[in-house]
Amino acid sequence: MREQPLNGAVLSGAIQGIRRSAARVDAVTPPERDRAVDALRAFAILGVVMGHWLVTALVADGGTLYTASPLQHMPWLAPVSWVFQTLAVFFLVGGHVATRGYASARARGTSYGQWLAARLSRLFKPVVAVLTLWTVTAVALLLSGADFETVRTLVKLALSPMWFLVVFAGLTAATPLVARLNPLWPLAVVLHVDLIRFGLGGPSWLGWVNVAAGWLVPYTLGAAWTRGELDRARAGWVLLAGGTAATAALVVWAGYPASMVGVPGTTISNLDPPTLAAVTFGLAQCGLALLLRDRLRRAMRRPLAWSAVVLVNLSAMTIFLWHQTALMAVTAATLPSGHLLGLHTRPDSLTWVAARVAWLPVFALALTICWTAFRMYEQDPRPRPRLNRIRIRAKNLHRA
Repeated sequence: MREQPLNGAVLSGAIQGIRRSAARVDAVTPPERDRAVDALRAFAILGVVMGHWLVTALVADGGTLYTASPLQHMPWLAPVSWVFQTLAVFFLVGGHVATRGYASARARGTSYGQWLAARLSRLFKPVVAVLTLWTVTAVALLLSGADFETVRTLVKLALSPMWFLVVFAGLTAATPLVARLNPLWPLAVVLHVDLIRFGLGGPSWLGWVNVAAGWLVPYTLGAAWTRGELDRARAGWVLLAGGTAATAALVVWAGYPASMVGVPGTTISNLDPPTLAAVTFGLAQCGLALLLRDRLRRAMRRPLAWSAVVLVNLSAMTIFLWHQTALMAVTAATLPSGHLLGLHTRPDSLTWVAARVAWLPVFALALTICWTAFRMYEQDPRPRPRLNRIRIRAKNLHRA
């Protein structure tokens, strides 16, 4: 009879502690901070993570693991990819923050090299831990006699987020050159590349031009946002309506896939490399993001919501780089228990989808363990008094 009040007191104390910490984070955040920008970046990262967890399946077939997707067997689930394929929003925010940050750095007398080194350092420092762990893991698996195709599948899945970092780093380095570029120019490049590839029978390798041009569209939109050219609500509505209409037309009449993520076994992927449909879809997403700015600013006035966004932003690269490893760790750890629905079986039914949703908290727990172990590569590991630590993290977030 005494345990219930005690447990209630412990829970109440924990809640109060969280509220106090959130209030401190809120208090030390610079008043000029545009909290909507950080909220959009957090939602973009979490959207990618959730999307991968929902549509990436590792199917056990004898002694081999291979990747599959529920979109492969149930293409009518394509709208799921419309919700969770949020990379365009991340590039929009990235272009906005980089352009603003570079202008501020120049005003302070910071050289281009110093500015770029600071930005890329935080971007790539967490990569070292991922590469080290998976190099050791791959060698150990091969020496233990694991199937080569299984090892290749696991390593490819674990390192797949790296392409994003390379592209993002390239665009960041080009910020001084593209900061005033009209987004219509890279959009025109994507249009002509697709016209040559799909309409005129051109070489497939030409599509890789769109890796830079395609993501340059939302990146330069972010730069236009910094210049104040997207402040009117009209700009958001034009992007949302125009992007939606163009994407629908391309899917319905031009034969582009409805899924905005790659699907195993298909001849055309909207992301690998990006197609015109992926870019127009990204324009619609950017328009929606711009329209939601005021609502997000109001929502971020709540200390709990803001502290959660701060936590995600301070660990954005750790979360992004380790989320696939978390999925694979759960899959491998449970494999001795048999072929579990939603983890090791073919993703070809709604029952599998329901089971996969039930596994999401387990993936989140595994990712939390990875975050605890490896966030030091992204955040300052030196011990400091608690309030000073909060202030320093708020300062680091302000520079991000």
